[in-house]
Amino acid sequence: MMMLEYAGELLIEHGLTILAIIVLIALSGFFSGSETALTAASRARMHSLETSGEVRAATVNGLIERKDRLIGALLIGNNLVNILASALATSVLLSIFGDSGVAVATLTMTLLLVIFAEVLPKSWAISRPDRFAMAVAPMVKAFVVVVGPMSSFVNWIVRHIMSLFGVTFASETSMLSAHEEIRGAVDLLHREGAVVKADRDRLGGVLDLGELEVSDVMIHRTSMRMLNADEPPEVNVRAVLESSYTRMPIWRGSMDNIIGIVHAKDVLRALADASNDPQRIDIVKIAQKPWFVPDTTSVPDQLNAFLRRKAHFAIVVDEYGEVEGLVTLEDILEEIVGEIADEHDTEVQGVHQEADGSVVVDGSVPIRDINRALDWSLPDDEATTVAGLVIHESQTIPEEKQAFTFHGKRFIVMKRDRNRITRLRIKPADKL
Repeated sequence: MMMLEYAGELLIEHGLTILAIIVLIALSGFFSGSETALTAASRARMHSLETSGEVRAATVNGLIERKDRLIGALLIGNNLVNILASALATSVLLSIFGDSGVAVATLTMTLLLVIFAEVLPKSWAISRPDRFAMAVAPMVKAFVVVVGPMSSFVNWIVRHIMSLFGVTFASETSMLSAHEEIRGAVDLLHREGAVVKADRDRLGGVLDLGELEVSDVMIHRTSMRMLNADEPPEVNVRAVLESSYTRMPIWRGSMDNIIGIVHAKDVLRALADASNDPQRIDIVKIAQKPWFVPDTTSVPDQLNAFLRRKAHFAIVVDEYGEVEGLVTLEDILEEIVGEIADEHDTEVQGVHQEADGSVVVDGSVPIRDINRALDWSLPDDEATTVAGLVIHESQTIPEEKQAFTFHGKRFIVMKRDRNRITRLRIKPADKL
């Protein structure tokens, strides 16, 4: 009975103080949760909502634009209420427990602040950051307006202290480029199962376009199918009709002297006009003017040029004007969507998965294609094909049966034709 009366007296005497402590702990939770939600909110989602007329999303975007000012203000508010709550609790518990009240206040406030001002609000905020951020944004904005100048002053002090140690940083400069941020998000979602491999590869293909030149995606001159203008007309007509390609370059005298591009439709029209007599066709006259592009042209620029000129086919030349290969609109699109096959395409046996886990590949297979097909990460900065990668890494032209280990793979040269590696076997280095 006496204990109840004593407790009642304490509540009456310190009731307002205890109520103030509860309110301060709630405010601390508000600041902690707001900081977590506003820093974790999706900027893309907020931008989408803002464009659709959501006022609170616009407020969130405005706060995030000055993230250093926002976080500084929230930390000032959080520390202010935490210190005040701890001081009030110490005052109350000292009057109850005497000198031991300091220890009791420390333990009590630590427990209360960790549970109700840190873990609980932050867990709530991180579980639904967008919704939480929009809910608290108006109140946080008003607080930042009041405390913002103090936050800016604190940040100024911090920057000058950091500069004494040789550390400088820009608050509004991201460590990652926009492409890297998107790529990292897509890779993370793929690992979590939210994005399938095919979608990840397509998005990665779009992001990679800016890093590629036409020399990276072209068909090399050794793989080009071309017509010789000095051949009899029936030979060239038969070559066009039997080819799986709709356009073929035609040369005269030298393969570097390409004089036109022959379209299969033009050949068919000429053949119909000549009563199906190929000897009456002058294939040079029906050839279209060739379009030459430098091998250093970026892939996005070439794609735009294709669309602007309404063309599908270009001859790639080096700085000396010698033919290196050809590039088509389909080659560029395949960098985004993967291999495009139709009913007239011949199946290229470039990659063979073996039963022992190894992979047999043609030397001319592009590194990007094998990375996409097998989910590997072989570097393609210094070489375009698998054979080129082996030559670059070994710094020599290997002999048959030679083997090399790099980038976590074992490369075995199976076949070589003069100075060209035509076939290799690749197996994981940890399975040797």
